[in-house]
Amino acid sequence: MLFKWLKRRRRRRILEEPFPDEWNAIIASNVVHDRQLLADQQRRLREMTQVFVAEKNWEGCRGLEITDEVKVTIAALACLLVLGQNNVYFDHVLSILVYPDPYVAKDVEITRAGVVIEGGQTRLGEAWWRGPVILSWSDVLSGGRRQQPGQNLVFHEFAHQLDMMNGRTLDGTPPIESQQHFQRWVKVLQPEYERLVHACRHGRRSFIDCYAATNVAEYFAVITEVFFENSRMLSSHLPHVYDILRDYYRLDPAHWSDY
Repeated sequence: MLFKWLKRRRRRRILEEPFPDEWNAIIASNVVHDRQLLADQQRRLREMTQVFVAEKNWEGCRGLEITDEVKVTIAALACLLVLGQNNVYFDHVLSILVYPDPYVAKDVEITRAGVVIEGGQTRLGEAWWRGPVILSWSDVLSGGRRQQPGQNLVFHEFAHQLDMMNGRTLDGTPPIESQQHFQRWVKVLQPEYERLVHACRHGRRSFIDCYAATNVAEYFAVITEVFFENSRMLSSHLPHVYDILRDYYRLDPAHWSDY
């Protein structure tokens, strides 16, 4: 109880500070989704952004300087994901590591024979349970500015963080409040995931990237990107999937205004 009280008091103090004009300019330039929101939603997004920026540990990698632009852009995009939910600030995410561009991460694989194979893999981002979220700044920017329609790195990696919040690491299911909603979630999304896997194996492409067929965790992350980035297409072609995500995120982006 004391910890929660201290957290609430700290956040109240953060929000006593006015939202900087410079930060509004950053959001206007780098988070085009903000233009689609109602005034109350825009106000709430800025409050959440202030708290997120203040509470995370920010680290630049490979020479990247962590500026207000980096912090505010990432924070606003991450908070947009949970704008409709109550008091979700990704408290379990302590650090944000940002590279200037895609980076090479070291992979270690141990075979059944006990042989250790080391190698490198180019990545745009990573999400670790109770560890950092790692992001490529160039890809954060392209997603926030919608320069690559349908793709948003911050939405993708923070969807993984939502997935992990249920205590079962990366099973494609974030915390669901009611048993009824959970049953609907499984009934709708599992068959759609299996249909996508089958279609991708046979070379049939759709507006959902076949990377979503990798596993159920990637399916949830990619379908979250689609929900926010290509919402009208999702609502039109897979309305039952859209409805499930709308109820979970408590947002209805298919009906947001054009910007």
